[in-house]
Amino acid sequence: MLNDRDTMLRHLHELRSEHRDLDTVISRLVDATVDQLQLQRLKKRKLLLKDEIARIESRLIPDSIA
Repeated sequence: MLNDRDTMLRHLHELRSEHRDLDTVISRLVDATVDQLQLQRLKKRKLLLKDEIARIESRLIPDSIA
């Protein structure tokens, strides 16, 4: 049975994978003539993923200063 930590680790892996994929797509779109609105949306999604990754990592790694 998966515990909360295992679930978070799996979710973190999925987020990192999507973040990497978006990075690749955005890099390719920047080099091509594209819809700027689409590019903005992809960048916003990538930033949201980065924030969620950081939030999950902070829950997984105990605060050493406490």
